Amino acid sequence: MPFASPDTKYPITLPGGADVHEGTVFLQAAVDHPRMDVGAYTYASAHQPPGDWAFHLAPFLYPNSPEKLIIGKFCQIASGVQFITASANHRYDGFSSYPFAVMDQSFDRKRPSMPDAGPDTCIGHDVWIGTGATVLPGAIVGNGVIVGAGAVVGGRVPDYAIVAGNPAVPKRMRFEPDIVDQLNRIGWWDWPIDHILEHEAAICGADIAALIAAAEELKMKQESS
Repeated sequence: MPFASPDTKYPITLPGGADVHEGTVFLQAAVDHPRMDVGAYTYASAHQPPGDWAFHLAPFLYPNSPEKLIIGKFCQIASGVQFITASANHRYDGFSSYPFAVMDQSFDRKRPSMPDAGPDTCIGHDVWIGTGATVLPGAIVGNGVIVGAGAVVGGRVPDYAIVAGNPAVPKRMRFEPDIVDQLNRIGWWDWPIDHILEHEAAICGADIAALIAAAEELKMKQESS
């Protein structure tokens, strides 16, 4: 069976081939939200498939929100993950954090009780976010990060770190800095899917020499075409 196209909503077909697994979707096909950008082949899962995947994942990201949620390619988002984006924030630099403007049916950002526009939330490529994790407003999660189940992630997470806890902190780095630099330069997630599948063993088996050779092979193919 060929690998599903990234514009396929349900990439997994159940045994027998008659039905799809509705609890796992390629988000690029499942989400149509003006403030959410999702890369190819990134998927999300849910034990109870929602009707609105954008709301399920980022309930405070509104069509008129000033911030964006940006998720890279080949990310894996487990059931129960939520992105708490900046529009969930209250102003808290004064005496009260009460959202008078919202309760007054006004969303004018000039109102004194409205916070300033918050930052984007950015997730890199090939990030695995474990069950029940929460990603806070403005988090910047690097490429290849693994987020432990139930973690509460804020701030900047370096490439290829494993983080866990509340607040989430790095438990260890997955690879040495020189390997991380090479992985970011290679950027296998930008390769054509056929080339990725051809070199699946190098990607999933941490064979950096084979991955470098595969990158050179692709470069030569592209230059000769």
